[in-house]
Order: sequence, then C-alpha cells, then structure tokens
Amino acid sequence: MLRAAILGLTLVSLTACTATGPRTPYGRFMEARANPGKVVATELAFARAAQEDGQWTAFAEYAADGGLLFGRNGAIEAKPWLKAQENPPAAVQWEPHRVWSSCDGSLAVTQGGFVDPEGQVGTFNTVWQRQSDGEYRWVFDFGYPQDEAPVKPDMIASNVASCDQRLAAPAVEQGARVSTSQDGTLAWSFHLVGEGERRYDVWLAGEDGWRQVVDVNLAADRSE
Repeated sequence: MLRAAILGLTLVSLTACTATGPRTPYGRFMEARANPGKVVATELAFARAAQEDGQWTAFAEYAADGGLLFGRNGAIEAKPWLKAQENPPAAVQWEPHRVWSSCDGSLAVTQGGFVDPEGQVGTFNTVWQRQSDGEYRWVFDFGYPQDEAPVKPDMIASNVASCDQRLAAPAVEQGARVSTSQDGTLAWSFHLVGEGERRYDVWLAGEDGWRQVVDVNLAADRSE
C-alpha cells in the first residue's frame, strides 16, 4: 500500500508564519513555523516501522507521553496499554491522505486510509504534536472500519492555518475535550456519546475565524 516514491514528491514544506519558538538544549531558539512535509514524513516512517518492527512497537515508539488511543469505550492512555501488548504476526498498513497544520507547526493532524491483514479497510485520524527536540509524536489516534476504502487522492493534500489569527478555543458540546495549538490556529476535540458513539472534530483558523475541516460522528455500530 505504501508508495513511498510517489508520496515523497509531496513532502514539500510550506512557507508559513514564523515566530520565536522554544529553546533548544544549546540555548538557541527554534524557528516556529508549519512544516507539514515533516509531519507526513513522520507518518510514513511510523507506518514503515509498523511493518519492520511490529505494530505495537511502532505505536509506542512514535507516541508522545500522555498520548491517547480512542476506542469503543473512550480514550485510554496509550503507553501503559501498549507496553502490555504483543505485536500481531502482521501489522496494519496505512498511508496519509491529507494533513492540516497550525501556523506555528506546534500541532498537526493527519487523516488517511488503512487496511488490516484480514483485508478490512477504513480511515485513521492522528494528532501530532511537535516535541522540545523538534520531532513530531502523536498525542491522539483512532480509526474506524468502512465498507469501502476511502478515496486516495493523487497527492497528499496539505493545509496550513492562517497566521493572521489567534483564536480562543471553539465552543464544543458539554463533556467534550478540546485542545488548541500553541498559537491558537488549530483546534481539535473528541468525546464519547452514549454507548460507543465517538465524535472527533478539527478546526483550522482562516481569515474569518474557525473553519471546521474534520467532522467525524461515528455511531456505536461503526466503532472498531
């Protein structure tokens, strides 16, 4: 499934706003700007590691501390759960179809298609957070099966938030958890409704305020 040669053509960093960022261990400031190409490259490396090193080994390697897996019964902390799992004989394969990034690059979201060893297809959603060393690690991940595979675009779509906006977190339903990028230009939210219904939303800052770019309302009978 992974066509690294083709996907590599899309790994072009977009020029976005720049600002003073966190200090490196050597005292210099990192340039804080969007780098969706790096996010996609990390996603592809993550998918490759799942095939080469084992599915759960790769999930643990690329997870940030406190990262969450969103399952049928809600979100669980990933690393403790992953530590107790054994890698399956064959790993799920996946590839990103689109990426959204905050202006400062502190937070990005990917979405794409997957196929498991039994042939079940579906969509995955991952939230990536830039760490103090400049690398991206995932802080939220979930997928869901579908009757038909999501349509793969000719090229990975890439969108960066407007750098002219710094917005307050969008209003969400009671009980939902919402998080924003450091610069207030990308927000995401998730929550569980009833027994097994999962909701996941992503907003990107535009010239006129928040623009919703992901809206997943997954009924209980479509949960993984």
